[in-house]
Amino acid sequence: MLFRSVEVPAIDGGATEAGCDDPLTFAATRLPLQAAFERSHLHSRPMSQVQPYELLRRNAPLLISIPHLGRHVPADLRDSYSVESQLLEDTDWHLDRLYQFAAEIGATVLNATVSRYVIDLNRAATGESLYPGMIATSLCPTETFRGAPLYKTGTAPNSAEISRRVDLYWRPYHAALNEEIARLRQLHAHILLWDAHSIASVLPRLFSGSLPDFNFGTADGQSCDEAIVAGAVEALRDTQWSWVVNGRFSGGFITRRYGDPGSGVHAIQLEMCQSLYMDEDAPFQWRSELAAAVVPVVRASIEGALRSVMEKSTPPHKADIVLPSQL
Repeated sequence: MLFRSVEVPAIDGGATEAGCDDPLTFAATRLPLQAAFERSHLHSRPMSQVQPYELLRRNAPLLISIPHLGRHVPADLRDSYSVESQLLEDTDWHLDRLYQFAAEIGATVLNATVSRYVIDLNRAATGESLYPGMIATSLCPTETFRGAPLYKTGTAPNSAEISRRVDLYWRPYHAALNEEIARLRQLHAHILLWDAHSIASVLPRLFSGSLPDFNFGTADGQSCDEAIVAGAVEALRDTQWSWVVNGRFSGGFITRRYGDPGSGVHAIQLEMCQSLYMDEDAPFQWRSELAAAVVPVVRASIEGALRSVMEKSTPPHKADIVLPSQL
């Protein structure tokens, strides 16, 4: 299985890459392969050759997961998809750009490359619903958020095809997530897993009215110490933006699966309204004037949570470390 892993030393000392001493310069140039993937919405590489993720490894007690960033749909699946699917409108657009400050604070970043229309990396591999009784997308969704069919009649994936996608994309992504959590826990007594998402602010099929600007999820308090999420929301107080903790989006599979405060892993999901930094209609353009205002707030929110994480930390003792169970 192919994947790309870039080793990036912590920002507090040393060069970030051979021949590149400026971490910000390296941050701006480290994604050529991802850019190549995204020159068009639908690409022509065989399914077996698609890289399931890109990993940017650093050493701060912070791991940023972006499981819905990908836009790749393999060529051997293209004929199955409907015309409505071609926009890939439910992508978490531009989050790699929004979180570029991760390099400056030493965060490890795990970017998905494959579209959520192929497989949703924030769902359980077994396919159970995150929100029983509510409309929600599945592991291999068959409809867009707005209810349009993703597949032509009779071409939706069967159980064997879903299992194949799990093996090709879901398992490698979650193996990398597991490994990075374990690695960072060897370095720090407590770490923060920040699961980054964005969504259209108005989706009547999924929720009524307009979504709050910032939607923090901690699995109803189970995935993160209360003081840490309090540090995250402090950056939003006395600002123009609305926010909620454990509202419509209380945390997906990643938050629920990996968040384990008792083992030193604190997981927060942030679901942002896309209207804060981009156009929500095709072609889904980045809006620099909007992003300039909101990116510092996102960074301040992460840094607030991270300060609380570091306040909890003491030098780790190997005997005390409890790692997530292996997949």
